[in-house]
Amino acid sequence: MRGLTCAVVAAELGFLVCLLAGARVPAFAEAVVVGVVAVEALLLAVAYRRGGRAALRDVLPPGARRLVGHELRVFGSLGLWVARRRHGVPAGAEAFPYARGQAVMMYAFAFVCVVETFGMWALLREWPAAHRVVLVLDVYTVGMVLGLHAAAVTRPHVLTGEAVRVRRGAWTDLRIPLERVAAVRRENRYTHTRADGELHLDVASQTSVTLELAPPVRYLSLLGRPVEVHTVRLHAEEPERLARALQERLTQGRTGPSPALDRPA
Repeated sequence: MRGLTCAVVAAELGFLVCLLAGARVPAFAEAVVVGVVAVEALLLAVAYRRGGRAALRDVLPPGARRLVGHELRVFGSLGLWVARRRHGVPAGAEAFPYARGQAVMMYAFAFVCVVETFGMWALLREWPAAHRVVLVLDVYTVGMVLGLHAAAVTRPHVLTGEAVRVRRGAWTDLRIPLERVAAVRRENRYTHTRADGELHLDVASQTSVTLELAPPVRYLSLLGRPVEVHTVRLHAEEPERLARALQERLTQGRTGPSPALDRPA
């Protein structure tokens, strides 16, 4: 089933390129693709009936499935951004944004992509096939760049009474129970060396808060590789407020609430 799925995706991409280029597709090729799609749909229906959604998830490799999920989250963030809504911030939780540090760079990158789109549109007008294909890719690139920034805006760090949720756009989302946080440090770092057990959620190559975890927390990379993390470095627009709020939650959780005093008779 995985082989058929890959064949269907490759065939659909090939047909899309042919349609954009204005090329004619042989009738037998269309019949073959329709047949493969029908067989794939039948196998998916049988798998769903036997194993439910878990069986459907097994059709695609975990890495490919996570990449598709990332793309969907990125473009879904554009809708949240337009609606001025935030993802994963429940009532009573504190949100700590971090996207301001990358805003100028992302807007500049989007502007360059728009200029490149118009430039390629003008240069390739006499080659309709290349013109259409490149135009679709350029528009997709502009949407992806804006979506990446929208994901950072709409997915801030979140602190609740039980956990701190650290994020970096649609790329990283890690929930850390407060009992796993051993120490909180307010420190600025502008260079980060990769080391085992460390997770760097830098924004514009900067982190401002460091969390020491004990015991470590399991983190899944974008492609699904598990990593045991004992140190998390992240950035926030108000790092002092984040460090202070997190330290207060840790102190309250470890000392417990003060006992109520009996009223005098």
